[in-house]
Amino acid sequence: MSSPSGDSDDSESPDGRCTADDIVTVADVEAAHERLGDVVHRTPLDGSTTFAERSGAAAVGLKLENVQRTGSFKIRGAYNAMAQLSEAERERGVVAASAGNHAQGVALAGQLLDIEATIVVPEVTPAAKIEATRGYGAEVVVEGGEYERSYEHALELAEEENLAFVHPFDDEHVIAGQGTVGLELLEQDPDVDMVLVSIGGGGLISGVATAVKAYDSSIRVVGVQPEGAAHAKPSLEDDEIHVLSEVDTVAEGIADARLLEKTFAVVRERVDDVVSVSDADITVAMALLTERAKTVAEAAGAAPVAALLSGAVDVDGERVVAVVSGGNTNLTDHAELCRVGLERLGRYVEVTLELDDWPTVLGDVTGAVERAGAELDAVERTRRTAADDLDRTPVRVAVEGSGPDHLYEVVEALDELDGVSVARKSLDTRV
Repeated sequence: MSSPSGDSDDSESPDGRCTADDIVTVADVEAAHERLGDVVHRTPLDGSTTFAERSGAAAVGLKLENVQRTGSFKIRGAYNAMAQLSEAERERGVVAASAGNHAQGVALAGQLLDIEATIVVPEVTPAAKIEATRGYGAEVVVEGGEYERSYEHALELAEEENLAFVHPFDDEHVIAGQGTVGLELLEQDPDVDMVLVSIGGGGLISGVATAVKAYDSSIRVVGVQPEGAAHAKPSLEDDEIHVLSEVDTVAEGIADARLLEKTFAVVRERVDDVVSVSDADITVAMALLTERAKTVAEAAGAAPVAALLSGAVDVDGERVVAVVSGGNTNLTDHAELCRVGLERLGRYVEVTLELDDWPTVLGDVTGAVERAGAELDAVERTRRTAADDLDRTPVRVAVEGSGPDHLYEVVEALDELDGVSVARKSLDTRV
């Protein structure tokens, strides 16, 4: 693997394709860093003893881009690209397509640079991201059931209305802006051995890898993708862009179907490896980030931490930085995904009980949970089915505990109560 230099020689690779240096150099990233100096936050790099102990790493740092302006790293690339538009382009305005975070980055950059911005988003975009984008002054157009259709519509608007199109990742100025994350984390931890970065279209990891490899080519840059959108690994293995026919992941911020030409060229030269994590792994990372790091991460932002904790990447004895790229999430969705994460950790269980004289016995159930030192999260009377004992009332309870053994103790205590029986099958499928 070649390491980047600050000077581009405009050369091509032996197979005729452009090289990474033809697209972005560390000098471009440094120029972006100067351009963004008074615009973006220098986000914290928080150490986590908990994540180091769980993963076996010597040290773990969390680069918290979820506390960046607009709630993600995207303002870096959007502003860097839009600040370099001509006066004529600024006057006509810009258009972009986004699942949410790029939308907010372009919208804020437009506000700061006095450029009118139109954002096309797919129908699956969280309402919180749409409202935040409108709050920055952009016009939001909802078009298409998935991102690809939104992207096509944005290109149509750019052609019809002569607007500058701000690409979410496959643009050298955007890549350079995202690379400022890498410059910052190197200043904050110059001894880092490995950097974990989410990959969607590849803009963030392309920029980060450019900065990191220019500083020290021995630092490993590892991309992380959800299993339901894992296009980058086969692209690197086959040395050609792999396109997924469909994507299916809870991490909508990195639910891309492919790299594009520019990001592929940079990733193939400067990224050491790509690993995949399950959506379940991501929910565990979200839950632990909230509980232990006291930070809210969206699913795409939690993916690098999921790789760290799931063993998808070997970090034994390494100093690791995981880039938490964003925190823009619907709060009810976040709470639900964190609950799923707790289930995966064996700390949350839903159990169906059958109760005699249920209003009276329900008090005994509550008392038993409290005496066991657990938390009763929910109680719901459910409908009887043909499989139920029609003389008893089915009730679903949700309990949070310290771990699987604790929850088994709680369920045993419930099963021993007079007038209560536990549907074992419901418990056994969850813990």
